Amino acid sequence: MHNDKNDNMRMNRILMPLMVAALLLQACASKQQKHEDIQLVKTDIVKPHVAVFPIHYPGKIKAANDINIAFRVAGPIHYFPVEEGQFVKKGQLIAQIDPRDYELQLAATKAEYDQIKKEAERVIELHKRNSVATNDYDKAVAGLNRITVKYKSHQNALNDTKLVAPFDGYIQKKYFDNHETVSAGLPIVSIISANSFEIETDIPAADYVRQEQFTNFSCHLDVYPDQVFTLELLEITKKSNLNQLYKVRLRLDNQPDYKLAAGMSANVTIQYAAGNETLVGIPLSAVFETNNQSKVWIMNGNHTLEARAVQVRDILKNGQVVISSGLKKNEIIVTAGVHTLKEGQKVKELKPVSKTNVGGLL
Repeated sequence: MHNDKNDNMRMNRILMPLMVAALLLQACASKQQKHEDIQLVKTDIVKPHVAVFPIHYPGKIKAANDINIAFRVAGPIHYFPVEEGQFVKKGQLIAQIDPRDYELQLAATKAEYDQIKKEAERVIELHKRNSVATNDYDKAVAGLNRITVKYKSHQNALNDTKLVAPFDGYIQKKYFDNHETVSAGLPIVSIISANSFEIETDIPAADYVRQEQFTNFSCHLDVYPDQVFTLELLEITKKSNLNQLYKVRLRLDNQPDYKLAAGMSANVTIQYAAGNETLVGIPLSAVFETNNQSKVWIMNGNHTLEARAVQVRDILKNGQVVISSGLKKNEIIVTAGVHTLKEGQKVKELKPVSKTNVGGLL
């Protein structure tokens, strides 16, 4: 009996340290497991984003001036020196109507004008001396005014027998030949400008209503795909066409280093500001997809994760994503390792390494 008691005491002395060690190991393992569950994550603060977005539409180059020109008087074409495709300078003679009848008309009017002018000047001088009735004076002045207008009109008619180029350009089409008789106002030639072009494109109503947000305009041409050409807005039509599109006219500045021509295809870029949209910017690495829905991890105040659905507005070349809904500024999001995290997971922010304490040794 005494031996059994001694044996039990010896056994207790052996087991007791083992049990304590086991408890300590279990506590350490539990503590380690708990520590492992709190994952370090890289985070960032959601910041507001002021954005300018591009929209692209096809367009075509047009001559800034593409017009038909006509004589303001009628008669047979007396001189027609230009040919289709010919370059003409501003003020250069394009065609001339036979001036014979207009020269005779002007000569007759000139003689009448000289006579009436002399008579009127005599009456006006006598009126200054109170030697002629006011009624005669008024008639003389009125007569002089009428003949002066007639004389200037016939001078203009003679001048209008010459048709000159209104700007530097090319003769696109001749509608008559030399010696043909033409009526006043009937187009003689069409001429397109040589140094100034426009680009036309069509935009839908969705972009028409935000035209106040348009900031700048540019284009690429199919023949010069690597060159960006700056454009200036001239006009947006107030009425849509049959396709419910609104025509936009843009000026393309003179480009002496490039051979441009009407009819060339262009890709027009219109940039517009975000306006009243509340946008934020986050790194692309923060976004993941679940069931075709873009999401990000939000770190709540108790350092647990919440998956938040977001609407991606645009992806920028600098690796930033513009978010239009789902996030507010100053929220904290996870920006790395997002595909390995879980809803409600406990995390800890990874503090940025100080440039003066590399490795965190101090």
